[in-house]
Amino acid sequence: MSHRRLSRPLAVVVAIAVIAGGAYWIVTATSGDSSAGAGTVAPAGAGSSPKGASNARSGPAAGGVLGTVAGASTSSFTVTTSTGQTATVKKTSSTTYRKGTGAGTASAVAKGKPVLVLGTTNGTTITATKVVVRPAGRKSATYTPSKVIAFKRGAPTTPKQDGKIPANYTEGSGTIVSGTTADNATTAALAAYPGGVVDRVVKLSNGEYEVHTIGVSWPHHVFVDKSFKVVGAN
Repeated sequence: MSHRRLSRPLAVVVAIAVIAGGAYWIVTATSGDSSAGAGTVAPAGAGSSPKGASNARSGPAAGGVLGTVAGASTSSFTVTTSTGQTATVKKTSSTTYRKGTGAGTASAVAKGKPVLVLGTTNGTTITATKVVVRPAGRKSATYTPSKVIAFKRGAPTTPKQDGKIPANYTEGSGTIVSGTTADNATTAALAAYPGGVVDRVVKLSNGEYEVHTIGVSWPHHVFVDKSFKVVGAN
């Protein structure tokens, strides 16, 4: 009898912990193009949480990756970033290609080539809408960005901040955007902080953007202003 009395409250504590954990990780946000829409994102990118969890994935949204082609086939190719993160890129009949600042074709995507991929990200798989082979270098930050910290399983989240974080910023708030707006914000964020995979872009209440990055220990949030200049990261 004594054992039963002790075990029952313990089960209740565990149940509460699970419920609390589930509630903590559920974040809702509107989804669509740069103007409006509706949808849900869950969980909200881990690795950025104060509990130090890492590498959670959100639902499909506009994003991209910058890295080197590790292997290619007729329907897909893989990209390895500067921190060792790997992304799988799916080609479609509507995928467009560029080489530098000029026109390009799918044949330009070959092993060892540097590429910028923009499209719909689902975890570390990207359905490409645009592939730029040998993307032109660009300065996209209003300050000198710190070096990206590679993801290492079991390592604590790095508490670090660059530049300026928008006032009243709350993680999980804002409107998920797509199209040219998301592409411009993603390109700017990856130029300043290459190494991870962008899995969504969120328009904040002040008109600026939060670009969410996975696959790295830091940064997880890159902040881009209305003119697509990176102004901060954490």
